[in-house]
Amino acid sequence: MKLSKSTHYALHTMLHLTLSHAEGHTSVSKLAGHQQVSTTYLSKILTKLVKAGLIVSVPGANGGYKLKANWKETTLLDVIQAVEGLPPIFDYCEDHNPSCIIQQSIQKAEKNFLEELGTMKIADLAEEARNVPHH
Repeated sequence: MKLSKSTHYALHTMLHLTLSHAEGHTSVSKLAGHQQVSTTYLSKILTKLVKAGLIVSVPGANGGYKLKANWKETTLLDVIQAVEGLPPIFDYCEDHNPSCIIQQSIQKAEKNFLEELGTMKIADLAEEARNVPHH
């Protein structure tokens, strides 16, 4: 499995917004500058996060983006799902019998992986990141 660059930027954006939550909203230019990506590209990602209900857009000349009200509950899975949807992590061989032991094992691993991502909260990662010089 390989996450897209968009998902990478979305996860880092959510982490940045969480770390700077006390400051209120953050401009798209500041978010883009923090990750050295174009504002146009990041704006498309931010739109997906807004549509998923993970962040809120603050309109106006001094606007930007901020976390939703219950931001402490946002997980890595929420962000990945907002950007990529939830396609299967592994490609299954459609010619195999559904009772194929290999396919069943891979599906079990995929289920466990997604469940683990669903327990990893961005707020918890932000707490860890506060203790690391560069995240």
